[in-house]
Amino acid sequence: MGVSGLECGMLSFSSMNTANTILIVDDSDDDAVLLKLALQKAGVVNPTMVVQNGAEAVSYFKGEAAFADRERFPLPSILLLDLKMPGFDGFELMDWLQQQPDRKSTLIFIVAGDWEMRGLDRAYRMGAHYFLIKPCKPQDVINLVKSFPGPWMISPPALIQNRTEK
Repeated sequence: MGVSGLECGMLSFSSMNTANTILIVDDSDDDAVLLKLALQKAGVVNPTMVVQNGAEAVSYFKGEAAFADRERFPLPSILLLDLKMPGFDGFELMDWLQQQPDRKSTLIFIVAGDWEMRGLDRAYRMGAHYFLIKPCKPQDVINLVKSFPGPWMISPPALIQNRTEK
């Protein structure tokens, strides 16, 4: 469970105490690590947590079991969600979230392989705000941040400009 980093110029750096936690839900450790690296290279510094399936994500949102400590596991305001997972998949998690009045403001961004594109219409109908294609690149994350500028904590602009020019 790490902290990632991203910046896009117009966005300002915020204190970690006011951070909007990102929850990555993906059954592939490799995909989750690549996504965290793309966030970091893009300059996003929001606290970032990872769970491996929809059932773990529900426990995280509820603050149950291993996720009971809200200081260590703050409620996420940003969800980066894989749709295709064994068992409780991304669609089931989105369905559960729709039934939680206090989670209506959670930003849901789908992270899917190009073979999963057929499910995007359904995901948008269920409340998804945006999608990224795996494997995510820093520029993809920068585009996401520019499209939804509110919840992201961004490292100082000069650092990002240097990163994106390389």
